[in-house]
Amino acid sequence: MKSHRNIDFLPTTLKEVKALGWEQLDVILISGDAYVDHPSFGVAVIGRLLSNYGYKVAIVPQPNWQDDLRDFKKLGVPKLFFGITSGNMDSMVNHYTATKRLRSQDAYTPGGATGFRPDYATTVYAKIVKELFPSTPVILGGIEASMRRLSHYDYWSDQLKPSILIESNADILVYGMGEKPILALAELLRSEENWRNKLFQFPQIAYVTEDSEIISSTHNHLILHSFEKEKENKRFYGENFALFEEESNKVHPKTLIQPYNHQYVVVNPPYPPLSEKETEDLSTFESMSYLPHYKYAKRGAIAAYEMIKNSITTHRGCFGGCSFCAISAHQGKFISSRSEESILKEVKLLTQRPYFKGHITDLGGPSANMYKMGGKDRALCKKCKKSSCIFPTICKNLQYNHLPLLSLYEKVAKISGVKKVTIGSGIRYDMLLTDNQEVNERNGIDRYFRRLVEKHVSGRLKVAPEHTSIKVLEKMRKPSYEKFLLFLKKFNSYNAVVGKKQQLIPYFISAHPACTIEDMKKLARLTSKAHLLTEQVQDFTPTPMTYSTAMYYLGYDPYTNEKVYVARTLEEKREQKKFFFKR
Repeated sequence: MKSHRNIDFLPTTLKEVKALGWEQLDVILISGDAYVDHPSFGVAVIGRLLSNYGYKVAIVPQPNWQDDLRDFKKLGVPKLFFGITSGNMDSMVNHYTATKRLRSQDAYTPGGATGFRPDYATTVYAKIVKELFPSTPVILGGIEASMRRLSHYDYWSDQLKPSILIESNADILVYGMGEKPILALAELLRSEENWRNKLFQFPQIAYVTEDSEIISSTHNHLILHSFEKEKENKRFYGENFALFEEESNKVHPKTLIQPYNHQYVVVNPPYPPLSEKETEDLSTFESMSYLPHYKYAKRGAIAAYEMIKNSITTHRGCFGGCSFCAISAHQGKFISSRSEESILKEVKLLTQRPYFKGHITDLGGPSANMYKMGGKDRALCKKCKKSSCIFPTICKNLQYNHLPLLSLYEKVAKISGVKKVTIGSGIRYDMLLTDNQEVNERNGIDRYFRRLVEKHVSGRLKVAPEHTSIKVLEKMRKPSYEKFLLFLKKFNSYNAVVGKKQQLIPYFISAHPACTIEDMKKLARLTSKAHLLTEQVQDFTPTPMTYSTAMYYLGYDPYTNEKVYVARTLEEKREQKKFFFKR
């Protein structure tokens, strides 16, 4: 095995570029995260993908934005574009708690050190690059850009902000999971000098134009209220949000267009969910080292990497539709699953990694138990614009068979070198509860649940009831607390059957829209009565472009116009959170 230093990474310095015999790069990727060559790190995936398709790519991780900007200039000008991301997290969520206190550690930086990326990192990096290299295209990507592609409420500045494209001066934004759009854009920029006039043809991107003729020639589009109108009256933002979310939930959404004075932000519809074949064609795991770059060897561990280095992603997307979650607006509501063969191949490669000791810490995705699930009749899905397939009840058209996932667990466990497989992703427990024996057997519900408890819990299983109040849970788009108690009872009964004493660790949120002090008092009483450990708790943090954040900003529900109570002051947020620890 090669030493860590000699393992192949994408170049990060001019010396490394020259060592490859390259005179000029095609693409330079700039990230707010340290460079970790692993499939869970977006900039590494995009870099490896472009490299696999023959493009000369380098990564500039965590550039210094406060000196003479040498990090931005050191690799020269790329032929095609600069790709910019804040990293795997929104930089403001990365930096600040829900009470706007500066965090003491950064999980995406060696040693947990802070101060290696700016606030609003995507915008800061893009402005610097456009100033230094005004004629070179800048493409934004990642969660920070994706969730700020249209106007949005920004909690940290307490302002309604325009699209990040307007603020950053970037040329193009890729939203969601970016493999297909970035390859298409790379080919466009390589082959077309007049590329700006072609952008309306490309799915899953956003861009700014002053050309009203392009707008009028765009078929199946929806013009939102202008940003100027939204600033004059919150009602227009509420109407825009409802339209945006409903379109995001559709199989075939419309192009969204938002006016900004003399400009338009255009958001083209996304690509359809990836097929199994496409996930294999676009996969990068075979070319990756699964290690942080060797230059971090003496700077300490990267916590985010340590957490996921022994995990495998099985699918993307989530049809849960939780109000406070960005996943469906980013990855999409419809599930894209990898083939069993591809997953087993990655597991076999993982067992050969020198650091692997036999324990796979997760086989999952945004929700662990959504692998290979979706609508039975796609024609019915095309008529639907609901945010969730399982709230308030499980859709009759949803195929939620757990047997393929059960089969996958069994096959992975049999691979030589695998000693244990535990599930670290969240479980949607409402899909594991039914009184209908036929539904139970057809979907392998009890078989999956028992196998999970017997073989795949590390001693503690994490689930997310989020609250006990029905009115708060309805605004969260989560099932009732009573359903959670049924799940808890079933979990404990399976533990007894298999002779284990494992714990259920519930996640709860305080200060969510509609939640009052009285609701938190009741939560404290009910969780105490059920002997629940309230360790995994958090204040609600309003993040861009979620339904919960819209209610927080507006003070009412954008769908019903019904007034919603909001805990706005930091004092009340702290007071609500205290009830998690009162007994």
